Amino acid sequence: MPSPLFIPFLLGGMILTGSSNSLWSKWQDMQCVENCTDPDPRTHVLYEQPVWQTLQMFLGEMLCFLPVIYTWLRTRRQSSSVQLPEHDSDSDSASSPSPNKLAPQPLHGWNVFLLWIPAACDLTGTTLMNVGLLYTPVSIYQMTRGALVLFVGVFSVIFLRRRLWLYQWASLIIVMSGVALVGYSGSLIKNAIKEAVSPVLARALGLHHGDEHAATLTGEEDEVSKVLVGIFFILFAQVFTATQFVVEEKIMSRYSVSPLLAVGYEGLFGTLSILLFVPLLTHPRIAALSPFFDLPRGYSQLIHTPAVLYSGLAICVSISLFNWFGLSVTRHVSATARSLTDTCRTLSIWVVSLGVGWERLVWPISVLQVLGFSLLVYGTFLFNNLVPVPPCMPGPRPLSAAAAERVDDEEEREGLLTNPLDETAALPADLGLSGFDVVPEGEHAIAQAHGHPKRSD
Repeated sequence: MPSPLFIPFLLGGMILTGSSNSLWSKWQDMQCVENCTDPDPRTHVLYEQPVWQTLQMFLGEMLCFLPVIYTWLRTRRQSSSVQLPEHDSDSDSASSPSPNKLAPQPLHGWNVFLLWIPAACDLTGTTLMNVGLLYTPVSIYQMTRGALVLFVGVFSVIFLRRRLWLYQWASLIIVMSGVALVGYSGSLIKNAIKEAVSPVLARALGLHHGDEHAATLTGEEDEVSKVLVGIFFILFAQVFTATQFVVEEKIMSRYSVSPLLAVGYEGLFGTLSILLFVPLLTHPRIAALSPFFDLPRGYSQLIHTPAVLYSGLAICVSISLFNWFGLSVTRHVSATARSLTDTCRTLSIWVVSLGVGWERLVWPISVLQVLGFSLLVYGTFLFNNLVPVPPCMPGPRPLSAAAAERVDDEEEREGLLTNPLDETAALPADLGLSGFDVVPEGEHAIAQAHGHPKRSD
């Protein structure tokens, strides 16, 4: 039984590490890496390398191999009578509710390379989101990512053949309205504060900061277009992220794998994918197309700028810890608590951005942002049945206590729409319910295999 302080520790750790991912990434984008001694701030070059930031994410995911390796080494030191793979198959066959339902097979051998498909989707989606973060405030970036539930819901109907209730379709429309309000308020806020921030910060946020009357009509339209382009990149990235989750759902319906191990594999495959593109992206003609894909220049900026290097290491560590905290919250609390905690993470990012001066409350424009975020939260909660369904809309019948417990277990196992881990390739399926930690503390695999009754906590 976990101690009373363990659950708050997990929840707090998930909020802290999840918030630091986005905040460190935005802070990294604001670092000057070239011409920093020039008194003219317009000549300063900021760190704008979304591909290198994506590589940071995948390296952080590869750190998830460490607890898996530690558990494997610890298991080898234990008695040879404890055979987890045999227990998995026996337990699956014994606990299967339907004899006609095939138990998932262990993911090993060449089948592991199936995880390269969602890793490629994660690579594309994360890179697009990093580009969008260059043009948008970090709170707008985080809130816009809430549109993920819209694409996952639609893709689950098209590819997974699932049926949605009327209230779930209405919730998707609410989410879409919230995203529209957040994006519109973001463009208005950036125009309202562009004369109130420092030159370096204005350049980091994508704002023109002239000391004369340079804010012409064309310039104002350019500011709005930059924000809209950034939001478009973020929304377009959600298509690839939703595709990643659908592919993972398909894989997990047939194969079983420890979540942390799967995250590590996707981090490995994502890293290899980027390394395979290095010869192409280092070609002078390709690098000249956009500074975003100039990998040699980005490497030089990363190595010779300590602030960028250390923040990159912090991002790697925070991503790996966020995976562990997220899976632990789902395992020891519930998937619902994880979804609620993720909402608090978005709020904490907004509060920190206001506290450090990256953003400002501009009345009444900020009211639109609050309203849009509220619609995002309500629509997501309504879709996931975390709030009561409106009486005017038909919905599923209330379940009995036993049936509700089975549904909760299935939702935690599938976890498709429980807002999977940020900046990770964490699998939404099979969250924390299989793998090396399948035997609860105080129990023995041999005892369960022989049909001894489980200990009730």
